[in-house]
Amino acid sequence: MKTPLVIFGAGDIAQLAHYYFSTDSDYEVVAFTVDSAYLNDTQFCNLPVCAFEDLEAHYPPGENELFVALSYSKINAIRKEKYLAAKSMGYRLASYISSHATVLNEERIGENCFVLEDNTIQPFVTLGNNVTLWSGNHIGHHSTIRDHVFIASHVVVSGGVDIGEQCFIGVNATLRDHIKIGERCVVGAGTLLLSDAEPEGLYVGGATERSKVPSTKLRKI
Repeated sequence: MKTPLVIFGAGDIAQLAHYYFSTDSDYEVVAFTVDSAYLNDTQFCNLPVCAFEDLEAHYPPGENELFVALSYSKINAIRKEKYLAAKSMGYRLASYISSHATVLNEERIGENCFVLEDNTIQPFVTLGNNVTLWSGNHIGHHSTIRDHVFIASHVVVSGGVDIGEQCFIGVNATLRDHIKIGERCVVGAGTLLLSDAEPEGLYVGGATERSKVPSTKLRKI
């Protein structure tokens, strides 16, 4: 018997959450929910969409669990807000851990986490609540990822790293071992961090510029 699950959201991430929970979990998605101001349709993925303000009446917290499927908008603040609202309503927040992820941390993973395929989570790692690990990341031993963090794909977090609340780590970023990332930091795509990052810091790597040599001048391609 699968556990009924309501997904908060009606966008791309909600559609992906529906796919992953439906194909690779012990949950059955029964409905979606959004704030009434954003209720533009009554169905999404062939399931009903309910106003969040009315959710308890239609899908009570004692009978259904909830997953907040939102992005890193406003440095994860909106996802955090909805996570806390669902908690205050009495909902248990579900986590999705891909069966194609390598998880060796004795399941020290909080609520409303979204861990996609090909993540490697080494021993003694701790994941807080409301953490998203997109596909293909390496989370090194003894690292701590605190609440409301979003880590994009192919990020290398070396051993003993402490990532503060509401951080965003972009695609292909690399964090050296035993550094601390302050709260609400944004680490851009391809960035290499070799030392501690101050809270609310913005760290952006340089973009690759076009070479002066045109591609037609290359002899081996």
